[in-house]
Amino acid sequence: MIFDTVKQLLIEKFGEEVIIAEEPNQKQPALIIKADLIADVCLFLRDHPQTWFDFLSCLSGVDYGVEQQKFGIVYHLASIIKNHTLVLKIATENNRDEENLPSFKSISAVYKAAEWHEREAFDMLGIYFENHPDLRRILLPDDWDGFPLRKDYKTAEQYHNIKIDL
Repeated sequence: MIFDTVKQLLIEKFGEEVIIAEEPNQKQPALIIKADLIADVCLFLRDHPQTWFDFLSCLSGVDYGVEQQKFGIVYHLASIIKNHTLVLKIATENNRDEENLPSFKSISAVYKAAEWHEREAFDMLGIYFENHPDLRRILLPDDWDGFPLRKDYKTAEQYHNIKIDL
């Protein structure tokens, strides 16, 4: 099983502290990775001949809720050549202050597709990605207030004096 292989390879390369937790019994088994190592882990898994995770199929931002004060990212990796998949997760605590955005390292240097995925997570959830080449809004206007996928987001009533009717 690729899950066990990846787990062992990561521990050998980065030490046991790289894996914070694991979710092996899910439909899509996941490893919860130390957030500071995500770019290094993705590069290693992309280039290792046993894994060759050459495709980032999805990157999603997660708001775990006001009570938990936590944000995360879920990475869905795939190997087209080897025909296997893996889910990686990272998380950080954050006080939800829009002046202090949750921050993670960008993996756009590893997977070019991450540029767009990370911009969407930034736009919708206010998650900042260190070393992203062009981190700006992608779906909403540049002057939009707030981050609509946050659990505590208050829907705007107007935008430039135009009533927003949901």
